[in-house]
Amino acid sequence: MSSFHYAFAISDIPRTREFYVGQLGCSEGRSSEHWIDFELFGHQLSAHLGQPGGASCEGLVDGHAVPIPHFGVILDIEEFWSFAARLRAAGVRFLLEPGLRFVGKPGEQATMFFLDPDGNALEFKAFVRAGEVFARQ
Repeated sequence: MSSFHYAFAISDIPRTREFYVGQLGCSEGRSSEHWIDFELFGHQLSAHLGQPGGASCEGLVDGHAVPIPHFGVILDIEEFWSFAARLRAAGVRFLLEPGLRFVGKPGEQATMFFLDPDGNALEFKAFVRAGEVFARQ
């Protein structure tokens, strides 16, 4: 099994830990006084103290403005809705509420967007038909 590694800038390790562990449910990996690793659905996130860039531009997808840059994970559809409910219960504020896009088209998907405490944008999605991750419209 392959997994991805993504490193990004944060301004405060304890606040980042609270968000990624306390609200998203990540497990904490290695850390130092300058960075902290998290496990997110089997992938490695490395949050480093620095100058967070945040999401400054918006792209347009299926009639919705989305933050650019962003990162996240493609989940299976049941896991997506369960994760969305857990985020709601944890008080996460959504930029784009969990919902469906490209309805009735190839690549129909559930998606949601939110920001971490430093303005890093995250998107989680799930394809209604798992084999359509790269389907063309």
